[in-house]
Amino acid sequence: MSAEALKTLFHPFEAEALSLPRKDERILFLGAEPGLRVPPGFEATLHLVQGFRPHFRALQAAGFAVTPRTEGDGFDAALVLAGRHRGQNELRIAEALERVVPGGLVVVAGGKDDGIASLRKRVDELVPLDGHMPKYHGIAFWLRRPADMQAAAALRAANPALLIEERFHTAPGMFSFDRVDAGSKLLVDNLPGDLRGSAADFCAGWGYVAAEMVARSSGLSGLDLHETDFDALEAAKGNLANTVAQGFFWTDLLAEPVERRYDVIAMNPPFHRSRAAEPEIGAGMIRAAAKALKPGGRLFMVANRQLPYEPVLSAAFASHAELARDGMFKVFSARR
Repeated sequence: MSAEALKTLFHPFEAEALSLPRKDERILFLGAEPGLRVPPGFEATLHLVQGFRPHFRALQAAGFAVTPRTEGDGFDAALVLAGRHRGQNELRIAEALERVVPGGLVVVAGGKDDGIASLRKRVDELVPLDGHMPKYHGIAFWLRRPADMQAAAALRAANPALLIEERFHTAPGMFSFDRVDAGSKLLVDNLPGDLRGSAADFCAGWGYVAAEMVARSSGLSGLDLHETDFDALEAAKGNLANTVAQGFFWTDLLAEPVERRYDVIAMNPPFHRSRAAEPEIGAGMIRAAAKALKPGGRLFMVANRQLPYEPVLSAAFASHAELARDGMFKVFSARR
């Protein structure tokens, strides 16, 4: 759907509902994704922001200037590609309003199945829209930055950073940002209390599993976190301050090699990037974990019950066993 939403975003320019930006203009693009194709005559300099590592690398490979977080302000205009996370969408619109010049154009687009119509309505209640246009199963809408910043402040106030269990700082858009994920909880509840040596948390998110590894096993000499979401990893740095956590790696474990070797790896790998299950993602994570473990090293992982990871574990490890399961998840251990 993101490819369709990208086309929706640029459609107002192609349909001449909006003027094509000039060559000397600077445009911020929040949430940019691979597949980006600017229309003919769109000559402004684009500053792309994308914190999801696989998308970041793909955009870089395509020749775009991209950063994981916004750098600078005073942009002439901003583009926002909306996704499924309501809070993240609203925070991106707030940032767009904050980063463009007064009167600067902000264009937002997303898929109808991702709630773009309700997002348009909410924003219109804060700042009257200049226009909107449906196309490619989505909607684009646009507005101008008001002289004051009340709309941006209201969007931020509606989506505050959270404190989970009075110790974990998170924010909208991160995986399980408003609660401890049930699968992760089942995983840590079945971790041995005698883990020793060097450890890693693959797919670490904002750091819950890593923090529990530290709390439950005093024998760990070091702990690294590997995560694709830049903002989640930044949150994890704060959540694991003053612990044995040493390395925080913003990386795509399916495409980028892990240089270090570990005695223990724990992980709760994702199983989809769209709405459909994609078991190959978890299978790739299992193979990456096997390569990153020392001989005799142990993997502990949680997965949805229906995902067929047992053959992958058998192929990648000397032995494996199921430690626990509930109505939704199963926990495995494996030894290299």
